[in-house]
Amino acid sequence: MALFKSSNPTVTEKVFKNSLGTADASAGTMTIGGSIGKFGFLLLMVMGGAFYTWNLLGKGQMSLLNTMMMVGIFGGLITAMIVIFKPQLAKYVAPLYALLEGFALGGISVMVQSAFAEAYPGIVLQAVGLTFAVALGMLALYAFRVIRATQKFRSIIFSATLGIMIFYVITWILGLFHVNVAFMYDSSLLGIGISIFIVAIAALNLILDFDMIERGAEMGAPKYMEWYGAFGLMITMVWLYLEILKLLSRFAGRK
Repeated sequence: MALFKSSNPTVTEKVFKNSLGTADASAGTMTIGGSIGKFGFLLLMVMGGAFYTWNLLGKGQMSLLNTMMMVGIFGGLITAMIVIFKPQLAKYVAPLYALLEGFALGGISVMVQSAFAEAYPGIVLQAVGLTFAVALGMLALYAFRVIRATQKFRSIIFSATLGIMIFYVITWILGLFHVNVAFMYDSSLLGIGISIFIVAIAALNLILDFDMIERGAEMGAPKYMEWYGAFGLMITMVWLYLEILKLLSRFAGRK
């Protein structure tokens, strides 16, 4: 019987089932509190990395800032792949992933803040606030079972997320051939509508992440899977922040 599924590519039934019996029983089993604590640690790593790259702007070190941003983007992708395929290494690699994502997010945030310094001076701070507000809202909805991660719900979110990912890949490939998909970047009503939809799907992915952590604890997954669960939640949070930042930039572009 399927224990659970998630649209988050890092969180699958197979990964958790394969983890059973792969660790020393004396190390303990996965707990919800353990995953939340480790997520908090990863969040601090992201904030630390972002703070570092953000401060480079004030020092006028734009070349180093751009370098760190690119290191964060590609390094984050590589470390994420390592954790996805080797969950046992999450304890060691997930913190590095979080730090690299911090470098990337700090650099991206600087670029957006600079682009909308006059039209929307508080865009980054508002994006951060909205990200945490949405996350807390989703946690409350899940905790009080207002939204339940049923099989139908998982299937819908999985299909929507997969569609979004395919859409992004297609537009990226078209861009390599200088084919511009305008509504992906402009401030048209269509573009704003698409951004709102993607933000909603990213937010609903948090429900699946919460459900994944809870079910992982219930099934007695090994202790190291706490890091894997925290890592999966962090990926969704990063995605949610970037999509909210993009949505706000679209609104700013209409001023």
